[in-house]
Amino acid sequence: MTATLTVSMHPTLSEIAERDWTACASPEEADGSRPVDPFTTYRFLKALEDSGSVGPGTGWQPSYLTVHDGDTLIAAAPLYAKGHSQGEYVFDHSWAHAFERAGGRYYPKLQMAVPFTPATGRRFLTRPGYEQAGMAAILEGAVKIGADNGLSSLHVTFCTEAEALAGREMGLLHRTGQQFHFENPGYGSFDDFLAQLSSRKRKAIRKERREAQAFGGDIVQLTGADIRPEHWDAFWRFYQDTGARKWGSPYLTRSFFDLIGETMATDILLVLALREGDPIAGALNFIGADTLFGRYWGCTEHHPYLHFELCYYQAIDFAIAHGLRVEAGAQGEHKLARGYLPVATHSLHWIADPGFRRAVETYLEEERRAVDQDIEILTSYGPFRRVDVEEQE
Repeated sequence: MTATLTVSMHPTLSEIAERDWTACASPEEADGSRPVDPFTTYRFLKALEDSGSVGPGTGWQPSYLTVHDGDTLIAAAPLYAKGHSQGEYVFDHSWAHAFERAGGRYYPKLQMAVPFTPATGRRFLTRPGYEQAGMAAILEGAVKIGADNGLSSLHVTFCTEAEALAGREMGLLHRTGQQFHFENPGYGSFDDFLAQLSSRKRKAIRKERREAQAFGGDIVQLTGADIRPEHWDAFWRFYQDTGARKWGSPYLTRSFFDLIGETMATDILLVLALREGDPIAGALNFIGADTLFGRYWGCTEHHPYLHFELCYYQAIDFAIAHGLRVEAGAQGEHKLARGYLPVATHSLHWIADPGFRRAVETYLEEERRAVDQDIEILTSYGPFRRVDVEEQE
């Protein structure tokens, strides 16, 4: 770190000017463009904080980092002190159990991430032209905070591959995982996409869409001013139901949805199934400059294949119409048959204890090989036509 760089930690985003954060997190917004990553925007992170979804009592304590070169903010990072491992989607529960069985104290730890959001994006938010210096300063500052406070570890989750490779060169441990994404080479329509699939998969998707759309109502795609307060009321019911079944209690508060409805409506795609005008199921997506990010789904009525229609096929429809790819969230090998292919995700880890670090490093080397093999095998079982196979309809 050069002598002119100053690293600071902030317990609230309000201490950082929005224009300065945006200059690092989403500089493309300066000319009116859509942000590449809606989840590291000031308005998304501020909604988490202002709604009480993060902060006291949640196990996610904001500790945002900034780096200044003189009076200029050149880098920032969404950093949190964590009292548990919930809401991260890169699972380290086994690490915590092993360390604590050996007499260590795993929590609190540091998490550089977007809470509750398994979407790949930059975690070292640097102003253009300061990428290398900014990342090095953030990393040095975060590790120093961890070491000075006797914390067990720092975890940088769902970072970009470029950040992962750079972090590995700086001495951090590199972990890979797997998600399923829809890649859009420039399809003109959903039928163009279907034409690339094997006959059996193509027929299966058409059947699923027919049955889903026969639930007895209408499916609508809403964004911007078309999303009204009553739609958020309905989606909150869906989210509570899904959260109760998956996590025991929802991570996000009701006011979070009101806040993003006020500040991020044009960055949101809400897909609803309506029966006589009343929502009975819905899927929430966020729109980036080149990616549609699927986040939450829920329903109050169950109908065959409606989940696949709202979460996957409607997302593909929207993505094709707007020239986007789709990240459909964590897990789910069932996405493979529906046109979503496996891709690697990346995270970085600093472990304070040398012995524990060596054990984790050995584990991660084996895990990376297994992930690579899994991706290769799953890709071979994908739904797309083999170019060397002549198909008969």
